[in-house]
Amino acid sequence: MCTRILYKTGREQFVTGRGMDWNDPNLVSNLWVFPKGLKRDGGTGENAITWTSKYGSVGVSFYDVANSDGINEKGFVVNALYLAEAEYGDVAERGKPTLSIGAWAQYFIDNYATVAEAVEDMQDDPFTVVAPLLPNGRPASVHLSISDPSGDSAIFEYVEGELTIHHSKDHLVMTNSPLYDDQLAIERYWKLIGGNRMLPGTINAADRFVRASYFLESSPKYEDTQMAISSVFSQMRSIGVPLGMADPDHPNISATLWRTIYDHENNIMYYESAQRPYIFWVDLSKVDLSEGADVMKLETATSEELAGDVSGMFSKSEPFSFLA
Repeated sequence: MCTRILYKTGREQFVTGRGMDWNDPNLVSNLWVFPKGLKRDGGTGENAITWTSKYGSVGVSFYDVANSDGINEKGFVVNALYLAEAEYGDVAERGKPTLSIGAWAQYFIDNYATVAEAVEDMQDDPFTVVAPLLPNGRPASVHLSISDPSGDSAIFEYVEGELTIHHSKDHLVMTNSPLYDDQLAIERYWKLIGGNRMLPGTINAADRFVRASYFLESSPKYEDTQMAISSVFSQMRSIGVPLGMADPDHPNISATLWRTIYDHENNIMYYESAQRPYIFWVDLSKVDLSEGADVMKLETATSEELAGDVSGMFSKSEPFSFLA
């Protein structure tokens, strides 16, 4: 499930694209505006890590118990993708403050302006991620990608209880399984074959990684912003999993339910539902991210047709509680 790419335009600006694949068509994914200055905790009780958000942001919730995606006012983007192999480690053995997996993406969005800053801060592996079951009974098991306006990129995975960081501007594509080291090995193998001769065509994560890498490398680097955004949408659609599809031999494969595109230069988040024929977007310059401003919510599964700029359509709301 899920695919993420980082596209460079002809003007050397950057656009991040992400597809959300999930096995529950009733997934609740709403858009949220979070101002800077919010006091946060990791949602895990007494030993939870605490922080105050440095940056305002717009994000997409997952069952309204987690933030799966988002961009902050500095153009810093986070995407959480499913990873069956993730192992976060024993809380008692690690002896560190705890953070709900539902808050993991939001922690990065709230605290960092650049990938380099986030990577440096995470070198000491400062907390333990706690991952209870999701509302639909499946394990809450993810890895994170981060990207910024400079085109920098990093992937964070917990492998056998330890945090592994892959940091490089070359890390442009990410899917789900296998672990990222193995994804990179798959990419090296297929580059030797050459995607113009043959590409693997199944819907499993490794095959989607290969196709996404080939499409990204082969796509024109448009200078026009609209064409660049359109190119990323086109690439994300081409590697999506059709609605209703499933593979009984690979239970972690699910249909694509929505896509998000992030314009790092202009701080705009685009959203497309696979179940509704509309694209809409939020311009961070048109929402109030200042300290003391209200938390705002926009429900995506409504009878109202959401299309175009929806920056002014949010309503005041209490922030959701992280998965516990």
